[in-house]
Amino acid sequence: MFTVAQAEINNHPQDKTETNNHSQDNSPIDPQTDRLGYANFAQYLANGICNMSFAEGFAIALYGTWGSGKSTMLDFVVHYLNQKPDEERPIIVPFNPWLFSGSQDVTRRFFEQLQDVLSKSTSVPKGLRERIADFANVVGEIPLPYAQAGKAVATLFDDQQKDASEIKEEVERTLLQEDRRIIITIDDIDRLAVEDIKQIFRILKAIPNFNNVIYLLAFDKKVVIKALAESQEISGEAYLEKIIQVAFELPTPDKTSFQRLLFEKLESVIVDNPKHLFEPTYWRRVYYQGIDHFITNLLDIIRLTNNLCVTYAAVKGEVNSVDFIAIESLRVFCPIMYDIIRKNKNAFVGELNFTEEELKNLHNSWIAQLQDEDKPTVKNLLLCLFPKLEVVWGDGSYDGKQESKWRKQMRVCCPEIFPHYFRLAFSESKLSHTRAKDVLAVADDAEQFGEKLIELSLEKRPDGTTQVRAFLEILDDNIDEEIPVESISTVVKALFYVGDQLMCPEDEPTTIFDFSNKMRISRIISQLLSKLEEPECFQVLKAASSQGKALSIIVNQVETLAEQQSQFDSDALILEEVCLISPQHLEELKEIVAKRQQEKDEVEESDRK
Repeated sequence: MFTVAQAEINNHPQDKTETNNHSQDNSPIDPQTDRLGYANFAQYLANGICNMSFAEGFAIALYGTWGSGKSTMLDFVVHYLNQKPDEERPIIVPFNPWLFSGSQDVTRRFFEQLQDVLSKSTSVPKGLRERIADFANVVGEIPLPYAQAGKAVATLFDDQQKDASEIKEEVERTLLQEDRRIIITIDDIDRLAVEDIKQIFRILKAIPNFNNVIYLLAFDKKVVIKALAESQEISGEAYLEKIIQVAFELPTPDKTSFQRLLFEKLESVIVDNPKHLFEPTYWRRVYYQGIDHFITNLLDIIRLTNNLCVTYAAVKGEVNSVDFIAIESLRVFCPIMYDIIRKNKNAFVGELNFTEEELKNLHNSWIAQLQDEDKPTVKNLLLCLFPKLEVVWGDGSYDGKQESKWRKQMRVCCPEIFPHYFRLAFSESKLSHTRAKDVLAVADDAEQFGEKLIELSLEKRPDGTTQVRAFLEILDDNIDEEIPVESISTVVKALFYVGDQLMCPEDEPTTIFDFSNKMRISRIISQLLSKLEEPECFQVLKAASSQGKALSIIVNQVETLAEQQSQFDSDALILEEVCLISPQHLEELKEIVAKRQQEKDEVEESDRK
């Protein structure tokens, strides 16, 4: 039997308040760590178990949903049972059915565990241990449910049942003589597969309970009833009532208890936090605006704090603790929004690269993907974390005057700090649609467009290439939809200005079939220019060639135009229809390029001298 932290999720192993290994060393967690008000009840139940009078085996159930703390309650009861004086202390046999699968395994392991615990107890006669072993061997041979085994097996069952009955009587007589109670605890029955749940209750029903043996079970009643309802002539609840003598429904802990437990756990995770990285007023706002909504049971607390144990340790001292708890809350409870934030940095932080209308449409489309009950909370939480979103859901303005303060506080809303919050997220190889849209949004400004391309060239993808390659491929495939005619001149100007900086070594062809970024840029320019009339096309090329700094891109483009013309110079009609510019304009471009190449050579020669 494990505590709620282990049985219902994988808990941080160093957390003493939730870790239990009494199945190995008989030392469950201490009720002094109780934050849910269960300790008193557990103590009274332990007293009742030790003092109650009963003639036959007895089954007590603790009902509770996942995260209700039923495993912790079971642990507390075991703790108080272990505190009894020697003459009153029962023998405790923890059974973990979810470690096994298959009907025979569960049945055999039940008695093997019982025999193993009794064999370590000096107060249990050797004869009793041996007879229980015999009983286990016989019962383990009985197929359950035996009615499905056919007539041949039914005969075998009858013989084995007789043997089992005789052995059981011997075991019962010994138990009554010893007057030592055995408590068999079975936790998390509801975690089993449906067939294994049925098997556990078949064992309890088909194998009569031993005298002086008490079963203490913990499970979600609704889950078990649903499993038992299948293939039963009576309802699952009626079937359960035939097995369980006494049941207790665990109450849902109140909000105050949850908060206290959460805050204590957060305190243990966010240790040695610098004061300037924690503002109580800001924490109160973030907690009540967002985090509080997601904490509805004990399991939520454990899930969040377990994740923080790992993720915060990787970024401690590099992030604002309040913001990090909020971001991790989204990762755990609202992963859709977490991924949206991670993949679309420019829509949340930095300068406004979208119109207000575009930004509103973008964020509202994202919120629409969430469950209705989460939408208001997530919007409020995002407003706390990202002041830029005031233009979307706030008063319609964005005041960046506090950016210096936010930077010192390592807030997630600072562009240079933002990546630290997602350090343990896997790199995204695909260039997000929003990121591409962010770049295309400034296609009418050659300088900004060029800066965005350089930024993409510095971002590496998991496959070793850069994001600028991905963007150029997207643009090549969708150029008609993404670049309006009025932006063609600025895009060509930007490519002729920064194109040489986009020739990243990571994007160089590694096979004879691959393409270079230079070739991709050339295709994009050619596609763009094909949408213009020849005179305008020439003017765009002339201006860009005269002013651009990416000389290798300019030379390559003129060479491409020349090669294009050489293919059709024997047919004037085809030349006019296919080629982007006339032969005369091509010669003029060649002169411009030759002059620029000469100037470059002279500068390089001068530098060498």
